[in-house]
Amino acid sequence: QVQLVESGGGLVQAGGSLRLSCKASGRTFSNYAIGWFRQAPGQEREFVAAITRGGERTAYADSVTGRFTISRDNTKNAVYLQMTGLKPEDTAVYYCAAHRTTYYTISQVKTEYGDWGQGTQVTVSS
Repeated sequence: QVQLVESGGGLVQAGGSLRLSCKASGRTFSNYAIGWFRQAPGQEREFVAAITRGGERTAYADSVTGRFTISRDNTKNAVYLQMTGLKPEDTAVYYCAAHRTTYYTISQVKTEYGDWGQGTQVTVSS
């Protein structure tokens, strides 16, 4: 099991930027692919981005491609989500999650992620 803590959320105007961080503790961080998901009020939790254990491969939801960038630093047990060009529809609670898997595997399926953080709120005003 790995413990995850998100930070960096907040209120930003449309077009602005935020950088979310996900810090891990517990098991060996580099054994886990990491994903970012988000959940808006009354909606299902949806995939945003994911990165493989070593950071070689990434995946993005169509809605954020070209605006969001996921990265990781295994020396700091951290994953980041750089968000630019934010839109009101990006407003949600953002969660990071860990998936213990093979080295080059990425999943967009939330049920494959076994450990989750508590979430951080991102609000984009128009």
